[in-house]
Amino acid sequence: MKNVTDSFLSFGHWPSAGSFGFNTDILSTNLINLSVVLGVLIFFGKGVCASCLLSDLLDNRKQRILKTIRNSEELRGEAIEQLEKARARLRKVEMEADQFRVNGYSEIEREKLNLRNSTYKTLEQLENCKNETIQFEQQRTINQVRQRVFQQALQGALGTLNSCLNKELHLRTISANIGMLGSMKEITD
Repeated sequence: MKNVTDSFLSFGHWPSAGSFGFNTDILSTNLINLSVVLGVLIFFGKGVCASCLLSDLLDNRKQRILKTIRNSEELRGEAIEQLEKARARLRKVEMEADQFRVNGYSEIEREKLNLRNSTYKTLEQLENCKNETIQFEQQRTINQVRQRVFQQALQGALGTLNSCLNKELHLRTISANIGMLGSMKEITD
């Protein structure tokens, strides 16, 4: 304690005004600082109780801390509520995505089946058209061959008739044909 009083009363140990130095005695410097603060508080706080002032400061600090805690709790509650809503929306979106995926796969399979059926029908129609075209071409070719054979046979028969037929045979053939036509007319009447 003697050290403390010496630091207040004795100026002989302090360095001269022309130099600067540090006091390394922690105990004496803290007491000096404390005494200066208390002196300022007493001087400026005349009529104000220091403990009341400190109590008010602590109460205000406590109220601010409690208010901050309440606000934090409210924000935490709101954040938890928003998180739950976001999780619910995420679950809903995931279910919808799964449903779209399942529907998409079934739609793809349905479209593949429709396309396959359509392709088979188109191929069947093309096959039928091809067969009809082949039959038509065969019939046309057969008719052309028949027509040529008939023309050749007719030309051959005319050539044979012209070479074998004389005037008298020609007249008899005409008379016979006229007779046949006449008998046919009588039958129809």
